[in-house]
Amino acid sequence: MLHEYRDEIHELKQENAHFARIFEKHNDLDQKIEDAEADRVILTDVELEILKKEKLLLKDEAYKMIMDYRKTKA
Repeated sequence: MLHEYRDEIHELKQENAHFARIFEKHNDLDQKIEDAEADRVILTDVELEILKKEKLLLKDEAYKMIMDYRKTKA
């Protein structure tokens, strides 16, 4: 997720517990989605869409936090 901000992500994960939880939850959802799409886990289409939307919301929140962090470091 957001690989171009690798340095900021590393720093935020160290400094901000909320960001670290968001990042971990995003990665967990990513794995669940991948497992479902590879038929390793059975989910309905609705369940899969819910996971994808939740993952996107977490990514948006993490992105906003990264942008705010960059502004404070500029």
